[in-house]
Amino acid sequence: MAKAYTPGLKVSARANYKARRLLPVHGEVLVKVGDLVKARDVVARTYIEGDVTPVAVAAQLSAQASDVPGLMLVKQGDAVTAGQPLARSKGIFGFGKKELPSPAAGTVESISATTGQVILRGAPLPVEVKAYVDGRVVEVFAGEGALIETEAAFVQGIFGVGGETVGPIRAACARHDEILDASHIKPDMRGAIVLGGARVTAAAVKAAQAAGVAGIVAGGIDDSDLRAILGYDLGVAITGTEKIGLTILVTEGFGDIAMAERTFALLKGFEGREASVNGATQIRAGVMRPEVVVARRAGDPEPAQGARPEEGALELGTQVRLIRDPYFGLLGTVSALPSEPAVLGSGSKARVLEVKLGDGRSVTVPRANIELIET
Repeated sequence: MAKAYTPGLKVSARANYKARRLLPVHGEVLVKVGDLVKARDVVARTYIEGDVTPVAVAAQLSAQASDVPGLMLVKQGDAVTAGQPLARSKGIFGFGKKELPSPAAGTVESISATTGQVILRGAPLPVEVKAYVDGRVVEVFAGEGALIETEAAFVQGIFGVGGETVGPIRAACARHDEILDASHIKPDMRGAIVLGGARVTAAAVKAAQAAGVAGIVAGGIDDSDLRAILGYDLGVAITGTEKIGLTILVTEGFGDIAMAERTFALLKGFEGREASVNGATQIRAGVMRPEVVVARRAGDPEPAQGARPEEGALELGTQVRLIRDPYFGLLGTVSALPSEPAVLGSGSKARVLEVKLGDGRSVTVPRANIELIET
């Protein structure tokens, strides 16, 4: 049988999902192998150094830098509170002494007779890593973190902004091709992952921010709306660190494009269930896709079983998405894989395939113009 290989996105009702949860620096792992964890459970914790506050003692007390150690009312290593006197000038004949209060709480890290500065170090800042998904701890990395495994419904998107978030799925749209606008956002959606249909508008995102929504999953988004949401043009790099109050994930692409029916039906079937969403996207080396993960429970209906194609394999019957005009965003199944290159409209030759679309049409497109929808 004819076969080829092509990149694709995963949309699966049942997938073995593993989350590697690591601290940025060495710390304490709070779980052990075999533990069952929830998405919001803390699995590892550490502390990083607090903020530094430099205090120009010499300048503020009109003293020589070399005199600063003798003016100090505290010594290196002492803890101080905001407003506590740090140093006192000698004055003139013992009169007119001036005290310098500490601008912040912390610990005296250094006193310099060279620069006349005192460095205050703030309290250590806690850093916690949560499980992100409901599952079981299958491996522990001493001092670093843990590996969480779960059986889950898994959807990869095209693009996202914002980091990891968790919340119950709320379907705001009744159909996969319905635009998600501000009227769909309700006050009781606070903390939820809102499931849209087609494009999500900037007005909908603003309403979601005001309502305290945790995340939005939609079919597409306009570039102009994205710019209005972020306040700047997004460069070609990695996303996921945007501070916009929620996470946005689009499953199909940019523009007024409907979510794939299968993706919409899969996520809507888990309405009310906790979903883990990550908008981090990287399109350069080390590709990262935004994702939605819903841990399965005992009693969930089993997905239909069929012959699973080899990962990345393009075969007859494989589900694909067309990613170039004039069929951009349409879904279909591979109906033929001609072995010989065909002449394209531009006059060049390329390997092609035939795709049967959902409306019954059959179209011939270059193989480079499709991506797999892996199950």
